[in-house]
Amino acid sequence: MLALCIQVLAVLVICAAGTEKRDHSYTFSAWNMGDKPLQEQLAIVYKEMENLKHEQVVMKQKQEVMSQALPYCSQQPLNTDVDMNLTSLSGSDHLFNTLSQFEDDEGSGEDENDAGVDPCNHYTALDQVWRATNYTTKKVVCDRSMQWKGWYRLFYRGQTIQMPERCVRKERCGTHAPLWLVGGHPRIRDGVVTRKVCGNWKNNCCLFKSPPIQVKACMGNYYVYKFVKPVVCQTAYCADINTLVCGKCRKRESCITRDKITWMCQKNRNRVKAKIHFFASFPGQISGKVNRIVYRKVFVNQGRALNSRTGVFKAPVSGVYQFFFSTQTGGGGPTDLWLIVNGYWVAVSHSNVQGPNSVGNLSTYMTTLRKGATVYVTHNRGRSWANTSSNTIIFGGSLLMVRKI
Repeated sequence: MLALCIQVLAVLVICAAGTEKRDHSYTFSAWNMGDKPLQEQLAIVYKEMENLKHEQVVMKQKQEVMSQALPYCSQQPLNTDVDMNLTSLSGSDHLFNTLSQFEDDEGSGEDENDAGVDPCNHYTALDQVWRATNYTTKKVVCDRSMQWKGWYRLFYRGQTIQMPERCVRKERCGTHAPLWLVGGHPRIRDGVVTRKVCGNWKNNCCLFKSPPIQVKACMGNYYVYKFVKPVVCQTAYCADINTLVCGKCRKRESCITRDKITWMCQKNRNRVKAKIHFFASFPGQISGKVNRIVYRKVFVNQGRALNSRTGVFKAPVSGVYQFFFSTQTGGGGPTDLWLIVNGYWVAVSHSNVQGPNSVGNLSTYMTTLRKGATVYVTHNRGRSWANTSSNTIIFGGSLLMVRKI
């Protein structure tokens, strides 16, 4: 059985080797395993058979793509390691799209070694002046000749820079067709994203669709890119000279733009921790129904969100809030105070005492509010008692966390 499997394996190797010229030889684990148990030998053989079957399928797909390419190349053998002339390929959209789709499918997965590693802390610095959008030269460069591996961070003379987010004029960035990022850069909370890359040529900003790349935003206003080989030459990844200002943004600033040309540093509003706290009391007695209690004695009103003239709290920012309110009642049956949020009764402070006894009741309520939401307390029935020093009829609250809604 083992001998038969090894023979089949050898046949597969010969077939795979014949489908395409290879730059390296295939090494078999099966040749040096005579001292291992039979079950382990069979497992190794089966695994290598599956790997070779998969490689045969890939080789077949490559052959099909290459055969489609021949009519566009004047019947000349297609050598993917030789620079292709942009002029001859500019009208061959079908060939270009076919090659792009094939390389996208082949190289779209994450490397196994990348698991658990933050590319913001593990990248290769790419500081090449000719990549700048204002750089022109007669000597052109092609990124297809680069051996891309892992993540890269762009620099310009030691200063952080990023890819352009709009079309770049041809014959810039030290190449014929400059490559720019489609869809913009991600935010930090987006993590690793995939973005399309286009090359400008012959008045078409996206005539050449290079394989997509992965991008991640990092703390400190910079980005890392997982560059891959473009499918044609002469094309190269660009660095937007206008984004040099982004490297000067402070810790609590972000680099923004409205036209993707002019960039500027702006403070992060969502990082500012708003401080909203209030505490007020009603220094008197309330009897029967009062639609809205106006708490005349205000002790704390940080953020000025409580209106002391109306008794209404208005949320200055969206976020999570906590409120509390209380009453002191004595005799005469039940007493109810309700917390009203945007016109809805959401929480009650209820007490029911008979005779000469007196009791206080405190209720709390936590909720998420949008900016502009209103909160107040109504006295629905019964009798509540307080004086200028007791602070038994109170209303207060705090913003716990700013949150976008």
